[in-house]
Amino acid sequence: MADLRKLKIDDKIIEVDPNMTLIQACELAGVEVPRFCYHERLSIAGNCRMCLVEVVGGPPKPAASCAMQVKDLRPGPDGAPSEVRTNSPMVKKAREGVMEFLLINHPLDCPICDQGGECDLQDQAMAYGVDFSRFREPKRASEDLNLGPLVETHMTRCISCTRCVRFTTEVAGITQMGQTGRGEDSEITSYLNETLVSNMQGNIIDLCPVGALVSKPYAFTARPWELTKTESIDVMDALGASIRVDTKGREVMRILPRNHDGVNEEWISDKTRFVWDGLRRQRLDKPYIRENGRLRAATWPEALETAARAMKGKKVTGLIGDLVPVEAAFSLKQLVEGLGGKVESRTDSARLPAGNRSAYVGNASIADIDSAKRILLIGTNPREEAPVLNSRLRRAWANGAQVALIGEAVDLTFDYAHLGTDRAALADLLTQDLASDGTPGLVIVGQGALSEADGEAVLAHAMRICELGGCKLLVLHTAAGRVGALDVGAVTEGGLTAAIEGAEVIYNLGADEVDIAAGPFVIYQGSHGDRGAHRADLILPGACYTEESGLFVNTEGRPQLAMRANFAPGEGKENWAILRALSAELGKTQPWDSLAGLRRALVQAVPHLAQIDQVPANEWQALELRDMGRATFRLAVKDFYLTNPIARSSPLMGELSAMAAARKAPAMAAE
Repeated sequence: MADLRKLKIDDKIIEVDPNMTLIQACELAGVEVPRFCYHERLSIAGNCRMCLVEVVGGPPKPAASCAMQVKDLRPGPDGAPSEVRTNSPMVKKAREGVMEFLLINHPLDCPICDQGGECDLQDQAMAYGVDFSRFREPKRASEDLNLGPLVETHMTRCISCTRCVRFTTEVAGITQMGQTGRGEDSEITSYLNETLVSNMQGNIIDLCPVGALVSKPYAFTARPWELTKTESIDVMDALGASIRVDTKGREVMRILPRNHDGVNEEWISDKTRFVWDGLRRQRLDKPYIRENGRLRAATWPEALETAARAMKGKKVTGLIGDLVPVEAAFSLKQLVEGLGGKVESRTDSARLPAGNRSAYVGNASIADIDSAKRILLIGTNPREEAPVLNSRLRRAWANGAQVALIGEAVDLTFDYAHLGTDRAALADLLTQDLASDGTPGLVIVGQGALSEADGEAVLAHAMRICELGGCKLLVLHTAAGRVGALDVGAVTEGGLTAAIEGAEVIYNLGADEVDIAAGPFVIYQGSHGDRGAHRADLILPGACYTEESGLFVNTEGRPQLAMRANFAPGEGKENWAILRALSAELGKTQPWDSLAGLRRALVQAVPHLAQIDQVPANEWQALELRDMGRATFRLAVKDFYLTNPIARSSPLMGELSAMAAARKAPAMAAE
């Protein structure tokens, strides 16, 4: 690290890294500098000029603080620290001039603009704008772009900060957006009027400092001051991105990202952001009992009595779905095993060895991607399975990391060495010299590689590669609730087949990806009328992830809390509460009557779950090497937009899925 350098900012002396820009140094000093184009996670453009500051002893004009580094400053007289002023008359006049320039062509849209109330231009115009304009010329107008069903454009409001261009190019890895023309004719546009093809495109809505890019599904539905804001965790994939759920009354109106440097930084995928319309459709809002092949509505006492009567004295199997919080998984395990039954959470038949956390989680954190110089991907397509993690891989590649892939060749938005598609390519890797030169390495194993019969052998080979090459291991899960369910031991020896075999009653807790054959009596507890409810003989309506507080453990093993933002519709109840009521009906009352009591029992059984927002260290326990099959690696996610019942209930996700399928379809020649 470079030697620190003293810098005087508005009469306050601080020590900073000389490689920092002035705007970063000002932030360290607690001084806010206005900006439009600058963003700490994007390259520096230096084209809005709003961040002008005065450099004492420098040029007789203000300098752009985002583009000038501390080391470029001339020291003061007699070796005094360099001085920067952010509130001098020169700076105030310069910023007012820039604001006047930006508002020359800006339309007076504030009363009807969706960005109103959270608009950077609006806020800074209050501080640096004037109450009249010297310009009487007609305002320039621009044609709006069609970027697809997610992002609505009002390009007349655009101030050419180019944040959207830099994000799509640098983070999302697509090249459809750019800027053309000069001066009055300059405009942000898309190449040949293409729509955006990325599952990260919604982030440009947050990046836009004006109302040029707004959310098309959310447009004209609510104002920010009408919304109740709840900090929570995303469950659309296993990354566990930090989100904010905004509700109006009982309805979720939008979902936004929260900053978390260790997980998602400040990005979320499009499915995370726009799936909220699936939260209010196809909901289970009352218990149902199937009689003579048809479902009829029932009361809760009747439904619980029917469930208890069906389960008593029978061989019961509990299935735990992909979106189930740890508390509900733990509660179901206690209930079913108390009846002498079995519980299974690996509903995709993944060969994840229970009890060995270094094998089903690994020993790496998501942040280790940033420092990795050698990355091996096995049987995974992170662009579909965890888009935000893929953007982190892209940044590592841009910073010089060498990336290799064993599995199906896919577009990851960056270059990689394709070593092969089958198990033989993985076996061949072990015959090579993998000795490390000391540079940090990372092996990422996808669920597609672990869901075949030889999944444990594949995992053993990946762990051996880590040992020989001095790398860390990260198991990339696709189900948000999987790691937590494995942590509480919700598994059966022999996997899903052994759990279901011979079962007379199956208690299906949100496992909508499993096809259950005719025969067993099926009790389905979940939030949506999806596949599980279609097969059920008894339906108990539960809450989804925005409607109950719950613990989720992400793919790196980090326990995180999702908080309740609204309430389940109709007679829907929290999942743990349904199981607690059912245990009383069965005569095996669980020893807690509140969520806090359940969590105390949970932490007592699995202590590391108390380490909220920390990544517990996992003791390395390598699996024994065994022969793998010869099959090619398949991918775990077939359709990014329709992976769970909430997404399948969303009309918007259905539209995006159809558009993605149309893009993949072979082109037809004109007759």
